Amino acid sequence: MHIGLIGGIGPAATEFYYRALVKLYAQAERRLELTIANADARELVRHLEAGESTAQAAIFAGYVDRLKAGGCAAVALTSIGAHFCIKDLAPISSLPLISGLTALEEYFSAIGIERVGVLGTRAVMESRLYGLSTVEVVSLPAEELRAAHAHYIAMAVSGRATREQRAFFENAATQLIDVHGAKAVALGGTDLFLAFDKPDYPYPIVDCGQIHAEAIARVGLG
Repeated sequence: MHIGLIGGIGPAATEFYYRALVKLYAQAERRLELTIANADARELVRHLEAGESTAQAAIFAGYVDRLKAGGCAAVALTSIGAHFCIKDLAPISSLPLISGLTALEEYFSAIGIERVGVLGTRAVMESRLYGLSTVEVVSLPAEELRAAHAHYIAMAVSGRATREQRAFFENAATQLIDVHGAKAVALGGTDLFLAFDKPDYPYPIVDCGQIHAEAIARVGLG
C-alpha cells in the first residue's frame, strides 16, 4: 500500500517517522511506497494554542487531497500533538486515517499498564492523551504545564533539544513516576525523542511516535 504522511510538524518528528518506517519495511523485506506532504509547523502551533481544531483539520484535509492525487491509499499525521484535530479531520478526509490514538489504545490494552504519565504539548497533557480509555493517564500540575508546553514547542520547531530542555523533561518524568504514581512515562509528543536520547532510564518509556509508526507499517504491509 502506498502510504501518505503529513510531515513538517515538526521536521525532526517527520524524520523520526521516516526512519522508523524505512527500518520496519527493511525488516519485513518489503518495498516502502511513501509520499510526504510538508505542512507548516508554525501554522499548526498557532491553531493548536488557539484551540482551532476545525481550521487545522481543513488545512490537513487539503494535504490529504494532494496525497490522494499522488496515489496514496491511507494517510497519517507525523505528530501526536497534531491529533488534537483528528476528530474534525476524519469526516472530511478523502483518505482513511491511520490514527496514533487508536494505535495507543490498542497498545495500552495489550500491555496492561494501568497508570502512565504523559509529556507533550499542553493539549496532550491537559486532555490526558486525548482521553484514552484503556489506561489512566496522569500529567504535571497545572502550574507546570505552561513551561512544559513552551519547552516542547521550542524543541519541535527547532528540531533539536538543548541541555536545559533535556533536564526539564527528565525531571518532569521523574516527578510523574515518584510523585504521581505513574508506572511508565508516555512520550506524548513525537519530538520528545530529541530529549530522551539516552539508552536507558530508571523508568519505562512508552514512545508514542514509535507505536504509531509501527501501526502505520502494519497497515501499509497489509
